[in-house]
Amino acid sequence: MGSHLTDSLLKSGYHVIGVDNLSHGSLENLKDARSNANFEFHQQDVCDLDGLRKISAGVSMIAHLAAFKIPRYGKAIDTLLINAQGSHSVLQLAVELKAKFMLASTSDVYGKNPKIPFSEEDDSVIGPSTVARWSYAASKMFDEHLALAYADAYGIPVSIVRIFGSYGPRQNLTWWGGPQSVFIGAILRGETIPIHGDGLQTRSFTFCSDTVAGLHAVLENGPSGEIFNIGSNEEISIVELAKLIHKLSGVKEELKLSFTPYNEISAGRKYEDVRRRVPDTSKAKRMLGFEAKVKVADGLKRTIEWQRALQEVELAPAGAR
Repeated sequence: MGSHLTDSLLKSGYHVIGVDNLSHGSLENLKDARSNANFEFHQQDVCDLDGLRKISAGVSMIAHLAAFKIPRYGKAIDTLLINAQGSHSVLQLAVELKAKFMLASTSDVYGKNPKIPFSEEDDSVIGPSTVARWSYAASKMFDEHLALAYADAYGIPVSIVRIFGSYGPRQNLTWWGGPQSVFIGAILRGETIPIHGDGLQTRSFTFCSDTVAGLHAVLENGPSGEIFNIGSNEEISIVELAKLIHKLSGVKEELKLSFTPYNEISAGRKYEDVRRRVPDTSKAKRMLGFEAKVKVADGLKRTIEWQRALQEVELAPAGAR
């Protein structure tokens, strides 16, 4: 998402400084941006405040998109410390620069709240601390509180966006990129699609161009102290997502699904999931003019085309590349 937002900002005439430690990103995503004189990139850890200070002179707006995701396979301590320390560093930088600050949060903060669709004022219903899966939601909720506390204490303008299932070209091809990237890869390779749980849990997936339009609007015009849901209202179950991707891919082999209980995914640890996740985006539409435009089928078609081309390059003989 950072690369797509970068392209959008460059197109609007901004000078953009990109910061990424490349632990899950790729310089290839910034190919177009790096040819633009108004862009500079630094391979830098967001937790390193001194390092950030050295490269941020003159910055007037900060878009904080860096985060460590759900610890489904890893350790919760990484999610908690990286997200907390990273946000703390960038907020301190915003105070020093007197810069506007936008925090990219997540729909995961709504947790198990059964009220659908989620509005920005709805309660956060987080599961027990004994389930490490909730550490991501807890870390992002902490980041939100920290950002608003900085706005209150130091007077910097702060806006928060809660992103709902963003996907599209340039996405990470592992579970870090979400189920759609994993499903597309499995289908194109003729492999079985791994479904976590029963697959009946639903999500609202948002194509990257829509997510970026929301982020850009909040960064430029989001009032301080406000939180905005940025996402699509189109709801689809994980099983139906797999079926739709298979249909759109044109692959003739029969769709193969494998269902894995959550306790097996989490190496025997407790795990919980959210059954439904759909945003109420009326506030973003009213205050920012934001509304998702790309239907999930259209977005998936574009993403499948991108991922297929990428996979064909990877499989091509060395002499043919």
